[in-house]
Amino acid sequence: MTDERKAWVISVDMGYGHQRAAFPFQPIAEERILTANNDQIIAPKEHRYWERARGGYEFVSRLRNAPFPLHLLFDVYDRFQRISPFFPFRDLSKPTTTALFLHRKIRGGLCKSLVDYIRLKDLPILTTHFIPALAADYHGLERVFCVVTDTDINRVWVPPKPKESRITYLAPSRHARTRLIQYGVLPERIIQTGFPLPDSLVGGKECPVLRRDLARRIPNLDPKMKFRQKYLPLMAADLGIDNITEESGRPLTLMYLVGGAGAQREIGIQLVEALRSRIERGEVRVFLVAGIRMEVYTFFMQELERLGIASGVDVVFAPDKFGYFEKMDAALHDTDIIWTKPSELTFYTALGLPVITSPPVGAHEVENQRWLQNIGSGFPQEGLEYLDDWLFYVLESGKFAEAAWDGFKNAPWMGTYLIEDAVFGAAPSAPAEEPGSNETQLSTNKSDND
Repeated sequence: MTDERKAWVISVDMGYGHQRAAFPFQPIAEERILTANNDQIIAPKEHRYWERARGGYEFVSRLRNAPFPLHLLFDVYDRFQRISPFFPFRDLSKPTTTALFLHRKIRGGLCKSLVDYIRLKDLPILTTHFIPALAADYHGLERVFCVVTDTDINRVWVPPKPKESRITYLAPSRHARTRLIQYGVLPERIIQTGFPLPDSLVGGKECPVLRRDLARRIPNLDPKMKFRQKYLPLMAADLGIDNITEESGRPLTLMYLVGGAGAQREIGIQLVEALRSRIERGEVRVFLVAGIRMEVYTFFMQELERLGIASGVDVVFAPDKFGYFEKMDAALHDTDIIWTKPSELTFYTALGLPVITSPPVGAHEVENQRWLQNIGSGFPQEGLEYLDDWLFYVLESGKFAEAAWDGFKNAPWMGTYLIEDAVFGAAPSAPAEEPGSNETQLSTNKSDND
């Protein structure tokens, strides 16, 4: 990416997903990445509205696995996020009650202070959340680009009159593109790009960093040579013969990530307990990712002390989100498997990472999990009490190596670069069948299946 081109880059501080999607665009951001709900330019009235929304989101997210009757609150909340069945293909452009409610909020001034500020410079607008995009569109701004952060989305992402909208949607998958069309968005207003992955983990359009990391990862994921016996020539062709190695030089490394609301932290400790003997023998290493949550960091550290584990487990924490993203990305170079709820991190499978998914939180995560399984790189978690059995049973079969390969081949890793190209020149146009997949980049690639 180049620093010469600038855009207004906008995100929302709610969980991690929207800011993680914005993070790769720091080099092109005018001034800074603007945060629509708590930036210094946001009017106090708007800030209060957003704080109530964020607080509610984080509170309800923690209730997903709460005992009866608390989990019923999550069920009620999730109903408002409900996504209509994908089939049969049909017109879903009629705005829902939630979409109309949001439109009234925008008419009443939601995001108005943000819009007034970015009007001062005539630059493209790149937002990773739908509300700033809808507000900019409502107030007549041009060159509005909205990054879709899941494989499927609620109708609320699209304005009440979608065919009149100026928003160009940047879709991470074929499924998301088709859903937007169902919601009434004109096909020429959708560009299938893939999700924006960090440049530090890809290395540019030829993905030299990605290829190197994946080649180093495969030996750990294929201890019995089951995958390499079949695909070594293909690996050498696509990853580069100089990158191929017989040993990784590190123990098998898992990364467990807690969501932005701090949910499912207990799974991380259960994982460590189940693999304790292998960790102590130096066969396994674990990254426990606490994000920016001090209470999660404290929980992890106290539990590790209780277990008497002094090495082999590293807790990833930073007091701010961008600092956290940098630390996490650095750790991913040395990670073999990621374990996470199927959030925006679903798309990190494109880096050649198999993904074990903890229970989804919300309808969009259910669809993300389905997408992972469809492209062959995702595994729903099995019983944690039997983790040592099933994890290594799958490992010795070569299936994790195959999943890493399927993620690399079938999920799009060009998102950051294709999005920047769209914002700075590519006119919105109807895409080819699979422009966001790696099919055009790797000769042997299959298409994005969902």
